[in-house]
Amino acid sequence: MNENSERPQQRLRGGWNADLLPGLTTAAVVVPKALAYATIAQLPVQAGLFAALVPMVVYAVLGTSRLLSVSTTTPIAILCATAIGEALRADPGLDPLTAAATLSVLVGLMLMGARVLKLGFLANFISEPVLTGFKAGVGFVIVVDQLPKLLGIHIHKEGFFRDVASIVGHVPELSWPTLAVALGTLAVIGLAHRFLPRSPAPLLAVAAGITVSAVVGLEAAGVSVVGAIQGGLPVPQLPQPSLFEAMWPAAAGIALISFTESIAAARAFVRPEDPPIDANRELLALGAANVAGAFIGSMPAGGGTSQTAVNLNAGAQTQASSLVVAAAAFATLLFLAPVLALMPHATLAAVVVAYSIGLIAPAEFEAIRKVRTMEFHWALYACLGVMMLGTLKGILVAIVLSLVGLMSMANNPRVSEIRRKPGTNVFRPIAPEHAGDEEISDMLIVRPEGRIYFGNAAVVVAKVSELARVRPPQVLLFDCAAMPGLEYTSLKMLVESEERLRRQNVELWLAALNPEVLDLVRRTPLAERLGRERMFFTVEQAVAAFEARASGANQPGVGLS
Repeated sequence: MNENSERPQQRLRGGWNADLLPGLTTAAVVVPKALAYATIAQLPVQAGLFAALVPMVVYAVLGTSRLLSVSTTTPIAILCATAIGEALRADPGLDPLTAAATLSVLVGLMLMGARVLKLGFLANFISEPVLTGFKAGVGFVIVVDQLPKLLGIHIHKEGFFRDVASIVGHVPELSWPTLAVALGTLAVIGLAHRFLPRSPAPLLAVAAGITVSAVVGLEAAGVSVVGAIQGGLPVPQLPQPSLFEAMWPAAAGIALISFTESIAAARAFVRPEDPPIDANRELLALGAANVAGAFIGSMPAGGGTSQTAVNLNAGAQTQASSLVVAAAAFATLLFLAPVLALMPHATLAAVVVAYSIGLIAPAEFEAIRKVRTMEFHWALYACLGVMMLGTLKGILVAIVLSLVGLMSMANNPRVSEIRRKPGTNVFRPIAPEHAGDEEISDMLIVRPEGRIYFGNAAVVVAKVSELARVRPPQVLLFDCAAMPGLEYTSLKMLVESEERLRRQNVELWLAALNPEVLDLVRRTPLAERLGRERMFFTVEQAVAAFEARASGANQPGVGLS
């Protein structure tokens, strides 16, 4: 039986004793962050707990990762904020949890539809540099979004750069008690990470904020607090179909980010003894998790890298740890709602900032720049796209950049001149460090790299023509070893190139054709024109045949039998 087909009860059996403590440790991180992310999404804080409840359980049963912790994440929360904010502006009387339910069910249906279409390959749809830039842009947007709560000021939000200017203009109005709470929360998180690295820093920060609020009476001092929370059992929520048309673009973006983040986290933390991650099964699990969560008003859910890392480091063995997290979220709803009502908004904002600032990773930008300047520019453009256009349009920028990057690389394949290493039969591209490599007199050897198709065939022909112009040959030898395939347009151009070269008294030879390319060549007039004498298994054989002919001998090629 395939490991991915193991029954959920087999996967969870025996895991309770081993996963109880890791689950509680992970819950200490997940629950406070879920509360904070709900505030980003412009939802009541219980919507975050709902995401750590039903979606967590459904994924634990259906998912293929034993460690992935599924609730919600920073990018998902900021995307929700845009969609839900627009829905609430269009209908001020709309229940935010109804909006959340509608968005979640759309996200879930899209993910499940993607599973039906077997679109698991979309896990790699956004390139890593573009995703790095997108996350950094989200990080900047979240920090600016939370700054007013840290400072105790109010601004009218009009976009990233205008919001920055507005915050600067309102700084003289800041609330010193609110700022003190925010700085105190950040200090607790920082000190916990520094001196108690295995401690649940978010939980400690939230507990400190609630304690100070209760003892000092922060609300009376002008510090905004969360206020009444609807505790107890979740109230069933029904999606509102009339919102589908307005929300589907946001849902598509959230579905893409949810899946991309989830699959990346699942693969990053898979252990050698774990079953492989099945991308299409993950689509089903995440889709079902979102649809199920929608009916209690959960915000959209996805796997988070940081909380999955906590789960792993705490020693979790199976998804039983996620069931423990869900139980902790449920207990919080039942028993801790009155306590959470005392939590300062500045505390939640500080938690958000502390765990969102990591999305801005200068080291990753620098690593990309050292490898490829062009992709470093893509990362910068994706980051600026989010800040200038907003998160939803920023996703489109990220996708377009990824596609443009893919097309740019595919449409500009490398074409190298090949020479022989002295004293050997090794043929390699010319390079400054190989300045002593030998030319084959009157023969130009070129090696196109990559699949040649209608989008890049003209570029390849132009590059080969330039090499032939610099060093005109009697024989132009195509080394096809790095060319996995051709399509009709490129094959036709190859036939036409042979005709043009023949008129210029230049012979076209082919070497190292793989079976696919050889079969395609055989279906054209080119095969008859080249015959056995100009098609070879290897470059070495072709060069030997050319040198033998120059000395009056002859050596056949691969033949066409």
